[in-house]
Amino acid sequence: MSTDKILEERGSRYGNYLDQATISGELRRVMDFWAKERDVKLAHDQSDALIMIAVKISRVINGDPDYADNWRDIAGYATLVADRLDGKERK
Repeated sequence: MSTDKILEERGSRYGNYLDQATISGELRRVMDFWAKERDVKLAHDQSDALIMIAVKISRVINGDPDYADNWRDIAGYATLVADRLDGKERK
């Protein structure tokens, strides 16, 4: 499948990329501000999961809120961190 075709397909699911990236960036900005304000130190997996969750939230808001994969991905990233905190290693 060509890159143009993939981008067209994703755009129909997630909406305009620049709008989605703006929403995601604003969510990350708020998280970064409050983490710094509260002097919260996040592990790499926690920080990465929050970034990915922000991207998924922005896709829900900017695109198709009924696309179940976004919701599964949000749960999946949170589960990866929770499992590590519970001592369950994943490979």
